[in-house]
Amino acid sequence: MVFLAISKAGLSEALRLSLAGGQSVWCGADAISEQDFEALGGVKLSRFEYSLNGEPEEVVSGAVATINEHHPNETVWVERAPSEA
Repeated sequence: MVFLAISKAGLSEALRLSLAGGQSVWCGADAISEQDFEALGGVKLSRFEYSLNGEPEEVVSGAVATINEHHPNETVWVERAPSEA
């Protein structure tokens, strides 16, 4: 399983969950600064160079497609804001 975090809060939750189970986490550039991303150690985190929060579904779908290329045959969990559910 791979988590795709869209927001800062979602990233925090995904990282917490991934530490227990060892899953990989991906996020947009707006979920964590480049400096904070580089400071993290021992975490399976990948950061897109572009933002995902508030972007059209096509952008998020493209991110999921990239994750699928790197993690074939794994389920990708995508964060959705409560108003989007």
